[in-house]
Amino acid sequence: MAQTVMQKLVDDAGLSAEYDIDSAGLIDYHEGEQADSRMRDRAFRKGYKITHISRPLTAEDYYKYELILGMDSDNIRRLHQRQPEDSKSEIRLMSDYLREHKSSSVPDPYYGDMSDFDNVIGLLEDACSSLLESLS
Repeated sequence: MAQTVMQKLVDDAGLSAEYDIDSAGLIDYHEGEQADSRMRDRAFRKGYKITHISRPLTAEDYYKYELILGMDSDNIRRLHQRQPEDSKSEIRLMSDYLREHKSSSVPDPYYGDMSDFDNVIGLLEDACSSLLESLS
């Protein structure tokens, strides 16, 4: 979802040629699958169309991307553990970019109800807009 929100913000700002945005997971359990149907539904209601197919993070990602974002402190720990020593990617917590919301992470809504999916979208909209401003 973060990829979708960020890509829409970048596209709307006319900056698509300047940024390569992607999404990857830390495990390959859902590799090749679409996002959760509940997230696709809630995102669609907010004007987003999630088309990304799940893929695991690769070592090459650490060389290709300048910034890699994790959703919680466990993600950050695991991202650092996998980071090759000669990689120059910066690893940051998505919630570091929150301005309007107070949260130390972007929670996984999988075991929650629809309001949890809406909450995640709101957090990502806030963080991604702030992130884009910080990059410009």
